[in-house]
Amino acid sequence: MTELDALAPGSDGVWAHENVVVRHMRGLEFDAVRVGSTVQVCHGLTSAEIGERLVPMVTAQARHVGLSQREFELVLVGLVRTTVTEPIDAWSTYYRNSLDELLGGTADFAPVHARAEDLVVGSLLDLGSCFGFFPLRLAMKGHSVTATDLSAGTMRLLATVAPHLGITLDTVVCDAADVPVADNSVDTVTALHLLEHVDAETGSRIVAEALRIARRRVVVAVPFETETTACHGHIRTFDEASLVELGRSSGAQFETSEHHGGWLVIDKVAAPQFT
Repeated sequence: MTELDALAPGSDGVWAHENVVVRHMRGLEFDAVRVGSTVQVCHGLTSAEIGERLVPMVTAQARHVGLSQREFELVLVGLVRTTVTEPIDAWSTYYRNSLDELLGGTADFAPVHARAEDLVVGSLLDLGSCFGFFPLRLAMKGHSVTATDLSAGTMRLLATVAPHLGITLDTVVCDAADVPVADNSVDTVTALHLLEHVDAETGSRIVAEALRIARRRVVVAVPFETETTACHGHIRTFDEASLVELGRSSGAQFETSEHHGGWLVIDKVAAPQFT
């Protein structure tokens, strides 16, 4: 599978990659159909409508049409690229809208990011950043931030768009279980809705890597699902007991909680006690 270049030039109003074709047709409702092996999408979205609000909309179509994770990602990219013609403008619009929705509380994922922000202390390294909305949020608030992801294309997109948003952060392309940074090099390491994408052994290695890198705290967030959401790339589910087991395996002080999913916070340095 070739790396997707989300910034590649394209035709006005039509975007095609692999088996997905997306067309912008003014006045149409969003609709996706599968014709043989091809997924065909038609929509009439405006520039104000491309942002995090697309995720539940595409998810609903994914369940209807049976989109794979790859097809889900391609549809999302196609919607952005066919709504605004110029690639940088398209993605800058998508990022601005998404950050507004996440910070304003209207996006489905907003409560997760808000809680994670409250838990971050000092400098941050975020594992599995994907588009990088959470790293951008923390960088906007003055934190020193490094975003990481296995996808070189996604990190290239983030590094390209961030300056257009007036935001400064670092990006690293790497496996979340093998991050090329020194021990104890940042205060907080976050893994937000990452572990459900990997098997248990890999998840344990990711947590161990996070503990190696973090000076003070590791924050893990996962969805509590009864079955995996395949179109989002989920391959396992979590509950309170599995989070407690993961915390105990760290050998450090930890707490678990539930807030729009499950949370595991591992503290390497105990909070100061005042008398």
